[in-house]
Amino acid sequence: MYISEKTLVVRYCETDKMARVYHANYLVYFEVGRTEFIKKIGMSYSDMEGIGIMIPVIESKCKYIQGAKYDETLIIKTSIEELTPVKVTFNYSIVREKDGIEITKGSTKHVFVGDNFKIVNLKKNHLDLLEKLQLLV
Repeated sequence: MYISEKTLVVRYCETDKMARVYHANYLVYFEVGRTEFIKKIGMSYSDMEGIGIMIPVIESKCKYIQGAKYDETLIIKTSIEELTPVKVTFNYSIVREKDGIEITKGSTKHVFVGDNFKIVNLKKNHLDLLEKLQLLV
């Protein structure tokens, strides 16, 4: 199983009055991790959209263990939990770099859709993309 790692430094604008990363920003961090993960197959989100495939989020889960602070370096670890021809579920673990403590974990479930937002079966329409993703599971 492939696990991508993306380093990110918390910006001041991502924190709240309690000097912690605002909770919704962790979902943005998940997207950063997912984008980096997809690069491993040799394409970007834009490339996927270019061939008519989008992967909207249909479910997200996030468990907050500890809060991150401004200027801390975080490591976003991303992997695929489940992959079928019509959907994919990504897992995330966000670790504080300085002490290696996992501060947040979660997942997002996506469906593969075309430009018309109808579900696309990659096995029937984009087998090459499905095979590239399967190599990382």
